[in-house]
Amino acid sequence: MNAQPSEVLRSALAGLLDGLPPSQAARAVDRLIANYRGTTPTDAPILRDRADVAAYAAYRMPATFEAVTSALGALADAAPEWAPGGHLDIGGGTGAAVWAAHEVFPGTRPTTVLDWSEPALALGRELAAADAELTTSVDWRRARIGTHDQLPATDLVTISYVLKELTDTDRATVVDAAAQAARSERAAVVVIEPGTPDGYTRIIEARDRLVAAGFHIAAPCPHSAPCPIAPGADWCHFSARVARSSLHRQVKGGSLAYEDEKFAYVAATRFPPEPPSARIVRRPQIRKGQVLLDLCEAEGALTRVTVTKKHGEAYKAARNVSWGEGWTP
Repeated sequence: MNAQPSEVLRSALAGLLDGLPPSQAARAVDRLIANYRGTTPTDAPILRDRADVAAYAAYRMPATFEAVTSALGALADAAPEWAPGGHLDIGGGTGAAVWAAHEVFPGTRPTTVLDWSEPALALGRELAAADAELTTSVDWRRARIGTHDQLPATDLVTISYVLKELTDTDRATVVDAAAQAARSERAAVVVIEPGTPDGYTRIIEARDRLVAAGFHIAAPCPHSAPCPIAPGADWCHFSARVARSSLHRQVKGGSLAYEDEKFAYVAATRFPPEPPSARIVRRPQIRKGQVLLDLCEAEGALTRVTVTKKHGEAYKAARNVSWGEGWTP
């Protein structure tokens, strides 16, 4: 039986920093943390050399993989009969979204990764060599992210953890280019950003542009109406559990066997999706004899429902449901 892509990727990452002095890896991680937590967009690649990309893959790739896998899983749930015939990953770096798509939608498809960092693309090729299907199906291509060049048409476009690095103008250009690339009737665009207030703001901006371009929202919103969250009052985000390898714990200086990656995302389709009638947008609050669920509903409203023991099977389901899952009121 073939190993899951997540297992193959984890194994490929395990030996990534072999031969790289720990102090050099630690310095690269510290610099990357400062860049990724900063607020100033850049017009140059953050990942500059082999040490940078190796540290990035150890520091960020497992969390990015889990966040994108979660977002693509929500898309798959809303489009159960759909699978992409091709994949374009904009700003894909070392390929976390490629591995995530391979996990959620098994099989081989022509895939193109665009990034402006050649060292990141080189490491992406190296990691992909661990999987026979990715070795032969992925084209790793250097490109300036945010240009007006027309992108090749495809069924799935992903933009993960990229918009933060761009200026406002380049963000709009990238999202519009993604919409143009996803121009067939069976195409989808998925955008993922950090689960922070400013990350959510960038997701809403991308969501608005995709809706204006004729897309339907498949996830996380169960509707394509304006987001009901008042600007500045709150933000919509979700969480993915990331298993830490010993290498991951070493690079990030942590002791726990896991961490939770907070992310915001939008998945949009050219075709009408089948989203759940409501989405759980906060961690369920389990109390004695009742569960409180915060929902975004198909009518475009935020509501809180209380599910008690008298609701029978619904109460049992509510006790086991997770933040981010669909819910039928």
